[in-house]
Amino acid sequence: MMFDRQSLKFLTYFATVITIGTAGFYFIGGEEWSLIDSFYMTIITMTTVGFGEVHPLDDMGRLWTSFVIIFGVSGFLYMIAEFGAELLEFSIYKKNKMKRKIRKMKNHYIICGYGRMGAVIAKELYAKEYPLVIVEMDEHKIDEITRLGYQSILGDATIETTLEEAGIHQAAGIVVCLNNDPDNLFVTLTARSINHEAFLVSRCAQISNIPKLKQAGANKVVNPYTAGGHRMAELLISPELEDTVSLSLEHGVVDLAIDEINLKTIRKLHGLKINDSKIHEKFNLVIVGLINGDGSYQINPDPSTVLNESHTLMLIGEQEKLDLFKETFREK
Repeated sequence: MMFDRQSLKFLTYFATVITIGTAGFYFIGGEEWSLIDSFYMTIITMTTVGFGEVHPLDDMGRLWTSFVIIFGVSGFLYMIAEFGAELLEFSIYKKNKMKRKIRKMKNHYIICGYGRMGAVIAKELYAKEYPLVIVEMDEHKIDEITRLGYQSILGDATIETTLEEAGIHQAAGIVVCLNNDPDNLFVTLTARSINHEAFLVSRCAQISNIPKLKQAGANKVVNPYTAGGHRMAELLISPELEDTVSLSLEHGVVDLAIDEINLKTIRKLHGLKINDSKIHEKFNLVIVGLINGDGSYQINPDPSTVLNESHTLMLIGEQEKLDLFKETFREK
């Protein structure tokens, strides 16, 4: 335990003071003072609770009382200072331990900003067991992040050294979801200048800023209002698809999921036709869509389409099959 040694030391100290204090009052007070009276006088003196003398004290008794107060209060103040130092040391130890763990991480995901969007992203990544680091400058949010078991860095994501502490050089992906577009733009630009390979997604509040964020290096820019509006429209027009998947999941009949797989790092599939990739045969997954490098979509793509690093596959199937696919082709 953290405080075992310190606790034993202080218990020994106070037991010694109480024993000596009790003995002093007992011998100085004479026949009028019992051991109980002496012990009680020592306790109320050390704790300075303000009660009166158990029995009238002469000058020697008052002098002894003064010594008991000095040693009792001094020991108590010293104990508080020591426990405070231990807490601070333990806090620093935990932070350094987390930083060492982050330095060893590779192919992880960095989330800049733990607002409502950042919290949802972190929950999704954590549920799928992807390694992640959250950069947040609000200490209260860091406490929540730590409680949930996420790795985190307390700092300003707009500062380059903070991103380096988060392991940006080894990151596989970066999500920038701060509160305003200027900060998102600056972090996107900084992150891209440090890591040219990571897949970078940025949040954008104003649609007019989307081109700027893409120019700054974002692979994808998400406007939450536009994305949410499109999704609500899809559910309004075709609610049966969502209901079917949700119903299946709820009753445990089949664990269906849809995922986007970027082929940039999956070199084994580059140059293969969809038919020749054997994704369906090997993993029992269905390619329902293909996103081209320019952002255009192909629904139910032609099996003769040749895959390349700019493509993103939209796969549907059982969650464990999707996880197996990603694990099989994940770079070590």
